[in-house]
Amino acid sequence: MKVTFLLGSNSDEDYAKKIADVLKEFDVPSDVIVASAHKVPEKVVEEIEKINADPQPQVIITVVGMSNGLAGVVAGGCIHPVVNCPPMETLEEYIVDLNSSLRMPSDVPVMTVLNQKNAALAAVKILAETDEGLQQKVRDRIANVKAKY
Repeated sequence: MKVTFLLGSNSDEDYAKKIADVLKEFDVPSDVIVASAHKVPEKVVEEIEKINADPQPQVIITVVGMSNGLAGVVAGGCIHPVVNCPPMETLEEYIVDLNSSLRMPSDVPVMTVLNQKNAALAAVKILAETDEGLQQKVRDRIANVKAKY
């Protein structure tokens, strides 16, 4: 079980690290691959083939700003769930980039989650569907949140 990050560029690494830090709280390992769908589409396809050949359960999290072609390309060929968490830091980026993250063609399922912690938790909950130990960690997390109110 793991989460694989596909980043559009090296500049997205700090943003992805914040997601990976939440995954560590649940002992979910992660890998990082940098491959732009616009600049090296052949590398993206090659990486998707490797991911598809890996038999372990996993979730793919894409992190890319601007024109987000990566999430759609990954979801179009990947057998695993794809969560997109675009690194939008300003309101202007949010307004301009959001449509490229949300509007996907038919048969290209991408879940866009704007909050880094929630992207990690979505991936954890997906993986927990087949892992009782991880399900318990999710239950504990929910109980801890509820206890604060």
